[in-house]
Amino acid sequence: MEIAGQGSQDEASPVGSAPVDAGTAAFWTEAPDALCRRLTCGTTGLSSAEAAERLDRFGPNLDKPPSRSGPIRALLRRLLEPLILMLLVAAGVSAATGDAASAAIIILVIVASIGLDTVQEARASKAAAALREQVALTAEVCRDGVFCTLPTDRIVPGDVFRVRTGDIIPADAVILSSDGFAANEAALTGEPYAVEKRPGAVSSTVAAEATNALFRGAVAQSGEAVALAVATGRSTLFGAAAALLAEESALSPFQRDLRALGFVIARAAGVLSVAVLAVNLVLGRPLLESLMFAVALAVGLTPELLPMITTVTLSRGAVRMAQRKVIVKRLTAIHDLGAMTVLCTDKTGTLTSAEIVLAGSEDASGQATHRPAELAALCAELAGDRSWMDTALAAAAPDAADGWSAPSRLGFGYERRRGSVLAERAGDGAAERLLVCKGAPEAVMDVCTSRRVGDAIVELDAEARAAIATQLKRHAEQGLRAIAIATRAGTPDGMARTGSLEPEDESGLVLEGFCLFEDPPKPTAAHALARLTGAGVRVKVLSGDDPTVVARVAGELGIDAADILSGAEVAHLSDDALRVRVRSVNVFGRMTPNQKVRVVRALMADGETVGFLGDGVNDAPGLKLADVGLSVDGATGVARAAADMILLAPDLDVVADGVEEGRRTFANILKYVRMGASSNFGNMLSMAAASLFLPFLPLLATQILLNNLLYDLSEVGIPFDAVDEADLATPQQWDMKGLVRFAAVMGPLSSLFDFLTFAVLLLVLGAGVEAFRTAWFLESIATQVLVVFLIRTRLPLGETPPDRTLIISALGALAVAFVVPLSGIGSWFGFVPLPATTLAAVAGITLVYLACAQRVKRYAVGVAPTDGRADGVG
Repeated sequence: MEIAGQGSQDEASPVGSAPVDAGTAAFWTEAPDALCRRLTCGTTGLSSAEAAERLDRFGPNLDKPPSRSGPIRALLRRLLEPLILMLLVAAGVSAATGDAASAAIIILVIVASIGLDTVQEARASKAAAALREQVALTAEVCRDGVFCTLPTDRIVPGDVFRVRTGDIIPADAVILSSDGFAANEAALTGEPYAVEKRPGAVSSTVAAEATNALFRGAVAQSGEAVALAVATGRSTLFGAAAALLAEESALSPFQRDLRALGFVIARAAGVLSVAVLAVNLVLGRPLLESLMFAVALAVGLTPELLPMITTVTLSRGAVRMAQRKVIVKRLTAIHDLGAMTVLCTDKTGTLTSAEIVLAGSEDASGQATHRPAELAALCAELAGDRSWMDTALAAAAPDAADGWSAPSRLGFGYERRRGSVLAERAGDGAAERLLVCKGAPEAVMDVCTSRRVGDAIVELDAEARAAIATQLKRHAEQGLRAIAIATRAGTPDGMARTGSLEPEDESGLVLEGFCLFEDPPKPTAAHALARLTGAGVRVKVLSGDDPTVVARVAGELGIDAADILSGAEVAHLSDDALRVRVRSVNVFGRMTPNQKVRVVRALMADGETVGFLGDGVNDAPGLKLADVGLSVDGATGVARAAADMILLAPDLDVVADGVEEGRRTFANILKYVRMGASSNFGNMLSMAAASLFLPFLPLLATQILLNNLLYDLSEVGIPFDAVDEADLATPQQWDMKGLVRFAAVMGPLSSLFDFLTFAVLLLVLGAGVEAFRTAWFLESIATQVLVVFLIRTRLPLGETPPDRTLIISALGALAVAFVVPLSGIGSWFGFVPLPATTLAAVAGITLVYLACAQRVKRYAVGVAPTDGRADGVG
């Protein structure tokens, strides 16, 4: 049998899941003797020969990432993207037809697009490297019966190692012995509170409740412990996180949809160009001219500047998001944030302030009184304690120790789970002395024989103890943490003999009451959650804290916490079962990093666009896997490395701002796609049809490319444009069916007016070949450019005014389009000057087209979506 996840990983388990995950290999539920039998070792360590053999068998205690493809392979992968291939063809055609300027622009677009992707290439490997830096470099290991310092990569299952205050735990292990040992397991649970660790059986299969186990990457806070290594390297909980971070990143939703759009355009262009080439050859036209025209048609369908428009729009969005305290690391994540339908977030520091405060102080009967808080603050101040509770006590009662001194102290012991101080202050006669003890409620009550009720002191009998237990349980269900305070007047007999406090002096005490602590919700959290919910984003809380505590906080903030899943329950669910449960469950507690990953994966498998907000090492796998990973400025290095965006303020209001900006950015990108779907498709369809019945080509290849270039340049102002409020109300995603419908309505409408132009030019005005091409070029570019002001919004013209930058770029490009054909430069492209009657006809046809486009755009756009789809529009 494999030992605690050593060897191969279960093939059915999700990628990145740790073999020691709760419910599958909870080694801490087994006695050390049983583990030793399975590991074929003893509790006194290994010999050097045994360790060398195991090192060969299990491998070094490292998180070596898999090899990654080289730069040439990565470059080829990008060049084979459908849009990039079409742009390369466009550049080739432009160069072949003598349009060097167009070819240069297209090549620059390709270089910029690939360059931006290359800058992001090493992010996953950097994240894995940052994670590995969190692990200790050396450790005290017992080899050949003697403790010696060894590199942590040489630790193997069966080794016995020792850790002291400040050490980083080098492997997953079970404790053999300890002395006042506590560890900070933020790497596992995300909660910053030290956890007491000691030998002894634990029945819970939840790793966060394994008080007898140590986990790689945790930090020793106090004391000393000797432990038996059970899992090393990538078989540890910590190593599983590194393994996931080292994996190749999947395409983001934006990248997947952009690729799908590229394939749609490529198929349409291929079919159109092949059909036109075949027909022209059948009609007996010159091969080279027919070939160039067919390729130019395909290029005309290609949105050459889509990468540039996308990059500029996303960059503009990144600047605006920086103004809203969001730093964007991966540009395409801006769209993914706007498309987000589910946000998974931790509790501490996001929903709550991560600042423990004193929530209340009460006597042993549950009556509110400030006396226990003052006594606890006195004890903390005189004992020099500086835990998170003591900080909260000092803030609540800053003057509690005024006039008091401490002749003797008895420090907090994790075995006793309490600490005491002898407080003394001068009086009118003899000095007043008072022993004050504080600690875990059950530990303090064990040394109490009476309790204070008001000004009276009564016996602490069995009935009172039962009532107190019920009282404390009620507080725990409300998410409150409690410590007990007890006192004893005078100098203890033991101290009178020895001169200092001894553990035996903690006896016969009076239970003064309890101090209650909480991590309160942030004042802005409820409003931010309401904003996200109103924007169609569901929030799910994934926390390492107790499920009851998490549910209480979530419920206070308006999150439906009627159904809760714990980490242990998640561990026992299959992937299919979990996929069903995550649809309705919003609160998850006692979650390990790998269980968080499983929840994120289940949501994504169910078709959700998932955002993940976290700040600890334990959150890094979820940040890497999610469609958009969000971390905060003060997060751990590995969390920041794994995230796509960094919030400069750990506040959900900032996330809501980012969602709004992401949707605005995506809406503007979709405007460009809409223009291409209507204008490019319509014009190329018109030219393909015209080539079948006209005795000449309707436009030369160079004229097609010039048209396309000027049209693209007219839209460089789109990134700065305003958007409809409706586009900010719901998650925005690509919808290919909606885009096809838009093209199917607006494209033929454009072609209809092109055919009308053909008829007027040939049958009414009797235009020659050059005049025909010049007039149609002007009508084509005018309709393409001006229609942007209509179809950029669902609303009637004027209700959402266009940005000044878009007005300048559109009208500027249109002016150039008219100046070039009607000036001397036009002869370079085969244009000729036109008479006033022809120009008037072009202007009239354009105005009628715009009026018709305004009328039919609602059929192309469709009704405002209610299912979170962008319906092909922004």
